[in-house]
Amino acid sequence: MEEMEVEVVQPLGEGGVIVVSESDSSTEEEGVSVQADRSRRPVQRPLQRRRRRRIGLSTREELQALIRDTEELSERLRRHTADAQSHRPAPPPSSSRPAAVITHTSHQSGATGLLPAHVSSQPSSSGPSVPPEPEGTSAEAQAEEPRQETEAASESVDPIEAAASPAEEAEVDEGEGETCSICFEPWTTAGDHRLAALRCGHLFGYICISRWLTGGGNKCPQCNKPAKRGHIIFLYARRLKALDNTEEVRLKSRLELEQGSRRMEQLEVAQCRQQLQLVADENVRLRREVEELRRWKAQTSFGSSQGSSLSSSQRQDSSSAGHYVFSKALLVSQTGSSRVLSYCEPLGCLLASQPSTHATLLPGFGVKMISTATLKPSQYIPIHTKQIRGLAFSQHQDSLLLSAAFDSTIKLTSLMTNTVVQAYNTGRPVWSCCWCHDNNNYIYAGLSNGSVLVYDTRDTSTHVQELAPLRSSCPVVSLSYIPRAASSTFPCGGLIAGTLEGGCFWEHIEGTTYTPHILPLESGNCTDIQVEPESRHCLVTYRPGRTNPSLRCVLMELSRTPQTDSNQTPVCSCSPVQTFTAGSSCKLLTKNRVFKSPAGEGATLVCAGDEASNSTMVWDAGTGALLQKMPADLPVLDICPFQVNQGSYLASLTEKMLKVYKWE
Repeated sequence: MEEMEVEVVQPLGEGGVIVVSESDSSTEEEGVSVQADRSRRPVQRPLQRRRRRRIGLSTREELQALIRDTEELSERLRRHTADAQSHRPAPPPSSSRPAAVITHTSHQSGATGLLPAHVSSQPSSSGPSVPPEPEGTSAEAQAEEPRQETEAASESVDPIEAAASPAEEAEVDEGEGETCSICFEPWTTAGDHRLAALRCGHLFGYICISRWLTGGGNKCPQCNKPAKRGHIIFLYARRLKALDNTEEVRLKSRLELEQGSRRMEQLEVAQCRQQLQLVADENVRLRREVEELRRWKAQTSFGSSQGSSLSSSQRQDSSSAGHYVFSKALLVSQTGSSRVLSYCEPLGCLLASQPSTHATLLPGFGVKMISTATLKPSQYIPIHTKQIRGLAFSQHQDSLLLSAAFDSTIKLTSLMTNTVVQAYNTGRPVWSCCWCHDNNNYIYAGLSNGSVLVYDTRDTSTHVQELAPLRSSCPVVSLSYIPRAASSTFPCGGLIAGTLEGGCFWEHIEGTTYTPHILPLESGNCTDIQVEPESRHCLVTYRPGRTNPSLRCVLMELSRTPQTDSNQTPVCSCSPVQTFTAGSSCKLLTKNRVFKSPAGEGATLVCAGDEASNSTMVWDAGTGALLQKMPADLPVLDICPFQVNQGSYLASLTEKMLKVYKWE
């Protein structure tokens, strides 16, 4: 018998295959070796998987599985050998030898569990078949090794584990390493659910284990070993069976960028719409002003056609005599709530009411002094605890300021020492105040119930007289005193009190004796009454109503019926002289002014604030023509003309700003 060479591909206990070949030449040996290597590779992985499946089986079940595996592998090896021979070139006749494949088939042989060897030959067309080897000691020795390994494995298997189904274990093995054991969703290679592990070695999705440990769990969900968030680590495995969501994360980031850019575009669109609305409102306002100017022009031309006291050349001279030029703007209060304005000629300063600049340390309201020489604010003087509604200076007592406020008091403040020297409790909120120009010892306070209290500065206890309302109990929004003038057509002196229901002239007879005269004013729309002492004219302001939709300032001339009988009481009244029309809005009680024109020649100017256009309007009282319209940032609340160093100025006050204009 020629020399035979045996190569064991796998251990016999795991369904091994023995390749026996004749080794006459080195060429055949190399061919068989290469063929064995090729046949070895495809069967190693299935054998490893089958080995895992047989763990936990009994000895009999394991032997039966081993027999099935051996038969399957033998058939696989035959097919590989046949394929290899079909692709090999035909060898010379002298060197061709068939290779005998010895297949060990395991079967149950009683209680001994022996594995007898059956040798099968593949016949070849070129030669006789190789007979089986007579001595089976080598085959039995090789079969003994897998039998010992099988017995050792069966002895080490737990009976409880042996009862598990191989199919269930295969399912667990196939699913393990794919999903998170907390949410049972596949983990990813990027993003929040990327693969992470604890120190104990169990794998989870990062967001799941992070929420688990943050929500109160201090142990691993699988093995209950202590764990915390600091123990979480990311895994970078070479063979990671994870869902690739890189494209999803990239698309989400792009989506977030697109959403952010869309929000920015929406914000820009909203801003553009707001700007467009502002421009549209400004356009409407300008159109309204143009219409008002056309109406005033028509009224002026109509008045001239009816015959005015001044000729056209005189009107041109009055309009070209001068005008106000903007000089400076000052910030009075950053929070607003400024209300009234007054001028102190002896000290050369303007006083504007405002809330305290340090509300936490010094709450309340006071006045801010503004130097007319430098047009700069100098200091703040605290006076009242609530909003100030009236300011007035005495013509004889220098630097003594009278103020009225909603805290139910009127106070006298010395501007020389910046302290309150006298305070009177009125019992009700005070809306207005003024001095008596015929007797500087008397002061007046207009209350919210319509009555006027008369105080004597020499009596510090209480008021000396109360002038009760004649019609209704509306607040006295304005008080003005007209001094006596014997040479005038209206020689009487007294107090003009204006309410929302009309006006009343309290004629001052002597001492504390007053005679009331109801003025023929429109009821329900009167907001302010101001007096020009020299010309004895009063300016009455009416808010828009049903019959008159525009703000009106009516210049009236005071008159008194001649006394023909000693028993007859003279009657004081007033009649309109000129009407000035402004905008269609009047929500605030604006204080307007009538005063002598800086141009001289007996001309009179009327100045009023227009809420509709936020401007200060100046008319010629003689002709009713509109001379100027000076813009403001907010509705004008008070107007004050004054003179400094032979120069004429005009100050207009809003809630926050003070604007000063110079006559040129």
